[in-house]
Amino acid sequence: MTRRCADLLIDCLVAHGVPRVFCVPGESFLSVLDALHQRDEIATITCRHESGAALMALTHAKLTAAVGVAFVSRGPGATNAAIGVHLAEQDASPLVLFIGHVPRHEIGRGAFQEVDYAKTFADLAKWVAVVHDAERLPEIVAQAFTIALSPTPGPVIVVLPEDVLDEPTAAAVVAPRPLLGIGSAPSMAAAIAPLLALAERPLLVVGGAFASADARAVLQRSAEVLRLPVVLTFKRQDQFPNAHQLYGGHLGFKIAPDQVALYEEADLVLAIGTRLGEVSTQGYRFPHAPDPRQTLVHVHDDPQVPGRVIAAHHPVLADPVAFLAELAAIDAGTVLPAVSGARDDWIKRIHGYVSALRPWQPPADGSLDMGAVVAALDEGLDEDAVLITDAGNFSGWLHRHFAFSGHHRLVGAIGGAMGLAMPAAVATGLLYPQRQVVTMIGDGGFLMTGAELATAIQYGVPVKVFVCNNASYGTIRMHQERSYPGRNHGTDLHNPDFAALARAYGATGLRIASLAEALPITREALACPGPVVVEVMCALEHISTFATISALQRSARS
Repeated sequence: MTRRCADLLIDCLVAHGVPRVFCVPGESFLSVLDALHQRDEIATITCRHESGAALMALTHAKLTAAVGVAFVSRGPGATNAAIGVHLAEQDASPLVLFIGHVPRHEIGRGAFQEVDYAKTFADLAKWVAVVHDAERLPEIVAQAFTIALSPTPGPVIVVLPEDVLDEPTAAAVVAPRPLLGIGSAPSMAAAIAPLLALAERPLLVVGGAFASADARAVLQRSAEVLRLPVVLTFKRQDQFPNAHQLYGGHLGFKIAPDQVALYEEADLVLAIGTRLGEVSTQGYRFPHAPDPRQTLVHVHDDPQVPGRVIAAHHPVLADPVAFLAELAAIDAGTVLPAVSGARDDWIKRIHGYVSALRPWQPPADGSLDMGAVVAALDEGLDEDAVLITDAGNFSGWLHRHFAFSGHHRLVGAIGGAMGLAMPAAVATGLLYPQRQVVTMIGDGGFLMTGAELATAIQYGVPVKVFVCNNASYGTIRMHQERSYPGRNHGTDLHNPDFAALARAYGATGLRIASLAEALPITREALACPGPVVVEVMCALEHISTFATISALQRSARS
């Protein structure tokens, strides 16, 4: 059957199970838009900026572990979308970005908005492919999805010259390719089990491989059988119930130094399903790079990960979930620790420390911080709500004070980019229309991508957005006060009335201006059936959950 290459592309996406694509329309892929117009299998979500489209596709990938798909036009569209490509690499999330391109006869001539994408995305994407021949399109799409999904997921770029999209072709769809399966490595599990049994102070450090409900069940059951305190990596603490006696906290950004010191007392670290990046190792301090101070067992399904930065004593190439289940299935008499008294004391110390940190206390000066909102959310959210955070110090209150149930989902930019939260809220609401979706974002981040609130309203997504308005790029201000106390420069912000701005978009706009208003207004926001933006007038003095500006200045000058 002969059809346009653009129509064939949509057939390929349908074959790969893509339910929706995110885009900002561009003239370089008009025929793709036309092909989508005739199809009901794929929803087209029109966004207000290419960064929003890429971040929505990224969020779809993070929540489903399936490929997120975005379409952008050449040049400015592609470079605007680069933030999503970078985060997909940092967050190990499968993303395929399709870029409309100049016609083939113009490539290399410096045509209008022409970019060499292989050069531009060389350090960001796993693969950049240009479709020069319509007959090759199905093969390239199948390869793009395979590369994006394995072994460590990440972003792939597919470049579509506009004249290729209009070409007739009789090429057939290439079905999704099976992914390389990696098993549990039972012989390695048998070798590791005695090490776990003899460790007095072990830690199970868990990455993003345990996001699904089935994997979380394996994690909890295995931790209980093996009697291992569970420490989650950055923005992963939703994967294990925080009230559980084996919950040991998370290796988040700028956690307290004494918490890191406590983890460093471990005598064995079983790191599983994590790349042990800079944030999750607290600047390559725990486990220490290049040589760890504890016995390190590093389990990953990508052969390039274990030992790449930190020399594992026992590198294991295996599926993380299957390997942990294999460990837990080994005869209990072999696995249960011979040093049970010391292990029990260790578990109590770890869980006791993080439990003592959780309760939020109102600031002594009576001013408002995001902890008041988090305390209200902790009381009022459904057990399976999805919480989304942007990058910024305000998110620390959620990480520290919210008790994740093990059924909640947490979405955040592990790569640390501002602006994710508003697009992420849209993508999440489209995926889970029956679940509560709550977003926390700073004033700086909202003004980067907050226009996607219009997208939420257009598609009927009832997001609940809490904007921390402290009139500052707060994280940078914190660093300024540490390095140059009292010499703030470039971080002050002049903000709009966010509640009024929300109403102008067609959402409900509310404001929390005091501690007393936090609980009732949060309840009002959650009860509202449509999209809501709540402006939270936070005191800048409370610059993070662990520090005030005054204390930072005193410390820097002492």
